[in-house]
Amino acid sequence: MELLLDPHIWIGLFTLIILEIVLGIDNLVFIAILVKKLPQHQRDKARVIGLSLALLMRLGLLAVVSWLVTLNQPLFSLANFSFSGRDLILISGGLFLLFKATSELHERLESKEPEIGQKVAYAGFGIVVTQILVLDAVFSIDSIITAVGMVDELWVMMTAVVVAMTVMLLASKPLTRFVNAHPTVVVLCLSFLLMIGFSLVAEGFGFHIPKGYLYAAIGFSIMIEFFNQLGQRRFEQREARKPLRDRTANAIFKLMGGKKQFEEIEEDEELPEDERALSKCFGEDERNMVGEVLTLAERSIKSIMTPRAEISWVNLSHSPEQIKQQLLSDSFSQYPLCDGDIDKVVALVSAKELLAVIEQQRPLQSLRPGHKPVIVPKSISVFRLLEELKRAKADMALVTDEFGALLGLVTGHDILEAIVGELPQEDEAEEIRIDGDGWRARGSINLHQLEKLLGCDELESHNHEYVTLAGMLLARFGRIPEAGCVLTIEPWRFEVTAMNQHQIAEVKISHLEQQTDNSPASEGPYPTLAET
Repeated sequence: MELLLDPHIWIGLFTLIILEIVLGIDNLVFIAILVKKLPQHQRDKARVIGLSLALLMRLGLLAVVSWLVTLNQPLFSLANFSFSGRDLILISGGLFLLFKATSELHERLESKEPEIGQKVAYAGFGIVVTQILVLDAVFSIDSIITAVGMVDELWVMMTAVVVAMTVMLLASKPLTRFVNAHPTVVVLCLSFLLMIGFSLVAEGFGFHIPKGYLYAAIGFSIMIEFFNQLGQRRFEQREARKPLRDRTANAIFKLMGGKKQFEEIEEDEELPEDERALSKCFGEDERNMVGEVLTLAERSIKSIMTPRAEISWVNLSHSPEQIKQQLLSDSFSQYPLCDGDIDKVVALVSAKELLAVIEQQRPLQSLRPGHKPVIVPKSISVFRLLEELKRAKADMALVTDEFGALLGLVTGHDILEAIVGELPQEDEAEEIRIDGDGWRARGSINLHQLEKLLGCDELESHNHEYVTLAGMLLARFGRIPEAGCVLTIEPWRFEVTAMNQHQIAEVKISHLEQQTDNSPASEGPYPTLAET
């Protein structure tokens, strides 16, 4: 009873409990690595049995503490080294740790995942439990010898070991889950095992390595790993906030060997060898088509439709001869049939039917009942538009705004072009052509197409405010420009070269790096507008 009132007893007991727990953390980590070699249903059982037997083993070691004290007595000498029982235990334990850490690292760094249909080879239950006992014996040597030097009462040492092992047993499962969820922690702990093994072998040969050096190295490594895990967690949270479509598209693009659609990949970022070989199976055109399909749902109807100003329509008020000449001069297969104004569309008819009605001298109004136009709002998605066209069994739809004004028309051909690229008609003028060290583009060229040609993504409006090059220039200038006005969006230079009344007809595009220092910049009546 007097012993319980001795403060030195309680200080020693508390110190030993803390020491046993701290020294046992690395033991728990390596136990987590060992039990992972067992099937899922045997892991908890192996962990409990292993730690329980380890507790009995430690109590047995403490029971023969009087013998352990004599381990410092030299047993034999070899060359300039003399070895005691403690030295032999340290050397054998260190070699075991080196072997175990090396084999585990080799297995994790070199072994391949089992093939589909191949069973995973698990270790035997008894082997894993035995390894837990051996590992605990090695890790407990220093703590037991330290305990012998700190207190004299055997029951104090045993109490500290029982309390510490109970805490370890309760904390083993959550710690095991954490280690299994973070593979880099496993590699880090195996590196610790190598370092501890080297230190034990060195100490067994008489080369004392201060524990502070080991603790400092381990602490610094843990701090670095903490920041690594924190950065990984932040990255996963940032990725989780991205739309699922974006993440899926990025994964597919990376697999196919192309750049990510929504974020750039560094030039030195390489795919694994098997994925890199797979990416060679896909050509550039195939990657582009897959990319367009994955991003088609995010494109606005305005970006693929024919704008109002470029619609060729048939006026019912014109004479049959005028309409016939129009049909013969144009190359379109379908036309909106309007009653005096383009906003008054009464039908969508094919050129073949129009010519047949004119040849038969029938009134054009007879086409109205069976050719009701498909009208969709500008906010409709491309896939919803496809459903509407399928339901109506039509190939053309009119796009209107909230006031009912016609904005443009879209056909199945336009949707196909959005996937595979431009499919120009015979009499269709080129939208962009090479001009010296740059390009000349029509103001009506689609910005999505232009960005692909230039290899940039700074031009298109994210809120679909504009979809053409002319629309982008008007938005950036903030006014109607004149021929000669220049806009710089690094690294590109855009110069308005032709106007059609208030419409931008043609633009010269050049790369700033290709502009010589002594070449005079084109100057218009307004100062150059530069944006970065």
